[in-house]
Amino acid sequence: MKKLLAVFFFSSLLASAAAQPPRCERHFFHKTAPEVTRKALQSNTVALCFEAFAVLHSGVSRTPLWSAEYLTRDSLKAAREIPRADSFHAEPALPPGQGAELADYVRSGFDRGHMAPAADMPTAQAQHESFSLANVVPQNRKNNQILWSAIEGATRHLTNLRGELYVITGPVFEGDKLDRINGRVLVPTHVFKAVLDPVKSEAAAWLAPNNDSGDYQVMSIDALERRVGFNLFPKLPEAAKQRAMELPEPRIRSRNSDSKLQ
Repeated sequence: MKKLLAVFFFSSLLASAAAQPPRCERHFFHKTAPEVTRKALQSNTVALCFEAFAVLHSGVSRTPLWSAEYLTRDSLKAAREIPRADSFHAEPALPPGQGAELADYVRSGFDRGHMAPAADMPTAQAQHESFSLANVVPQNRKNNQILWSAIEGATRHLTNLRGELYVITGPVFEGDKLDRINGRVLVPTHVFKAVLDPVKSEAAAWLAPNNDSGDYQVMSIDALERRVGFNLFPKLPEAAKQRAMELPEPRIRSRNSDSKLQ
């Protein structure tokens, strides 16, 4: 199928909410998962709950549609004590044929880009789970290793300033000519990271094209939701969605620094 809507592959609102097990509620603002607002190509979505994040996965794109985290100063302090141990793996909880395989990324020219970053994970088990390909998209190498790493760092910095944040990260698929690596895994045109301070009811998002331009936008949650076609934070008041909180500028760091912890 060549013609695809801007953002797609979402399950219905009811199915998405029902699929999230109760233990996943802690990852969501007011215990409420993102909700579908644009229903296109809804088939083959699976909700997955991990120790430190939750995912809605599409068997059509063979990527996550979003990954949700609840970050605190304490969880990030714990994460800094966990040495990185790369362990990319296919996700065994997905139905056969619906998930990406390690072979899909071999010689693809794309990084395996985490949506919920390994550097956010407070335990070794959580970090291992973050390397599931259900939490990964094909990401431009420079975007992943430079700009996106800096946006992840800015998110952690903001968490340390504010004390806690709810974070939702995901791909965007726009246009009618989308690429697949290995003929299987869809390549996003953009990636986004939305952050919400639950104490002040303030939120905003970064949106970046999946290329090596280094460009990005800061936007309100309302603007992002209208672009991606689902309700990121259903319990956040509309007035808060329409105001973009101030976000820290991403600080580009050397590849030899902790920016490698994606």
